[in-house]
Amino acid sequence: MRYNGRALILIFVFLFLGLFSVSAFGTDISISVSAHSAVLLNAESGEVYFEKNANEKLPMASTTKIMTALVALENSDARDTVAIDRRAVGVEGSSIYLTEGELLTMENLLYALLLASANDAAAAIAIEVGGSIEEFAAMMNEKAAELGLENSHFENPHGLDSEGHYTSALDLAKLTSAALKNETFARIVSTYKTTIPMNGGTRVLINHNKLLRSYEGAIGVKTGFTKRSGRCLVSAAERDGLRLIAVTINAPGDWQDHSAMLDRGFEEYHKINALEKGAYLISIPVIGGKEQSVLCSNEGAISATLPSSVSVGDCHLKLEAPSFLYAPVEKGEVVGKLVCMADGNVIGETPVRAEYEVPTVVYKKSFWRRIADFITGIFS
Repeated sequence: MRYNGRALILIFVFLFLGLFSVSAFGTDISISVSAHSAVLLNAESGEVYFEKNANEKLPMASTTKIMTALVALENSDARDTVAIDRRAVGVEGSSIYLTEGELLTMENLLYALLLASANDAAAAIAIEVGGSIEEFAAMMNEKAAELGLENSHFENPHGLDSEGHYTSALDLAKLTSAALKNETFARIVSTYKTTIPMNGGTRVLINHNKLLRSYEGAIGVKTGFTKRSGRCLVSAAERDGLRLIAVTINAPGDWQDHSAMLDRGFEEYHKINALEKGAYLISIPVIGGKEQSVLCSNEGAISATLPSSVSVGDCHLKLEAPSFLYAPVEKGEVVGKLVCMADGNVIGETPVRAEYEVPTVVYKKSFWRRIADFITGIFS
């Protein structure tokens, strides 16, 4: 198959025409907060939009229970029945007044942990899952290492003050981003009010996170306080597909801090769905194939978070692929990739794959060609 110069130019033009698209990049937000330590994080991309002493190791109080819940959910079934161990009875601080031998489900205990911030529920969960407080703390530290939380160390499941029990605002944000991917965790922390059993009666649990009722798009997550840590708060909110996580440690005005941080995040950034899966179709010529070309499409969708000041027109999509392919071409074969660009920066990409197979053309040899090949074989 031969192509003249004009045809090749047209092929190149066709290959590099693309759809407008967008992705995540931007500038830091400047804002004043009461917190000693704070961070605002894009939950999907991990980009930090605002930080203040974000990597300082600090006590975390009951925000500890985010890790407690995540480890429990990954190592037990929420439907499991738990007989309350005597070691979980009478733990100091916030409590739902568990009694020895009382039967509750793991999910009941998780609601008590995350809504009422019950320290006795935290101990009960730890003993059930880890066998002891110490063993469960080891599991928490293993999970912290897995998530790359370099400034965190856990000694208990509830967050009562302990010299070796600490985290950072950035680590808490990363932990929360991971925890919110667990559907059960996300459902519980977004619940404002529920009930669980109490020895024939009912316990009413109210979520301590008042942002759930006062902030548009709030979906959680956890409050905390000790005299040593000060007021701690982890919050998350989602609007139009953009999920932000805010963290403050030792913040006298934490509710105001979080509203201000989240407001600025949603003002400064927006999420765009640039391309649906399979929406970009391109026909690439095939040399030596039973078909003259093969239809190809993008493997995945492309979505991104951009500063509000950046429009779709500031971005473009570039196809990186050869101008032609050689047969055979397998169905699903990666033939190139689509690259999202903005202001000269790569901000997202997805593979481009062949939609179907293109076998190689097999030509039948003439009688004289077979004779010639036979003679050549004898003397070679």
